[in-house]
Amino acid sequence: MTGSDALPVSRHLPSGVHEAVRPGCALLRLETTASREGVLDGAWWPRSRDIGVELPALLSALTGHLGPVTRVGLDTAAWEGLPTRIVVDDRVVRIDSFPVGDDTVLITCGDQDVFSLLVIPPHATPAAAHAAMAQAVRADNITQAEQILIDTQSAQVPPD
Repeated sequence: MTGSDALPVSRHLPSGVHEAVRPGCALLRLETTASREGVLDGAWWPRSRDIGVELPALLSALTGHLGPVTRVGLDTAAWEGLPTRIVVDDRVVRIDSFPVGDDTVLITCGDQDVFSLLVIPPHATPAAAHAAMAQAVRADNITQAEQILIDTQSAQVPPD
């Protein structure tokens, strides 16, 4: 294919995904090879900042696709009651505190396979969350998590 014959890259989520994307969902583009090109491997939209409630469901879902999760890297300042480990599906997962920002979670499977997920703020509007998730899962995305949230207005607190 020549450059003019290339199919355009869609910035939209596939049909049907819009209905499924809601607080508590994760949207992933999983590629377990060293050739991963995008900055992020997916996005997660937790319902709250209570890590004890939110993280087990995410890790259970990821385990089904990636195998056992061994570590999670989170920013301590972004989450309420961040433990040092959590048990998910009868496995202990270590939780490490990194200054990655409240917009990112790092998931480690095995010894070295690390996946980086954009964290959509729980208060984000559905339209902003959809836009941020769509950007995060694009294979050619080179935009950092913080900038995606700014560009899609996901970081803005909605008016009361």
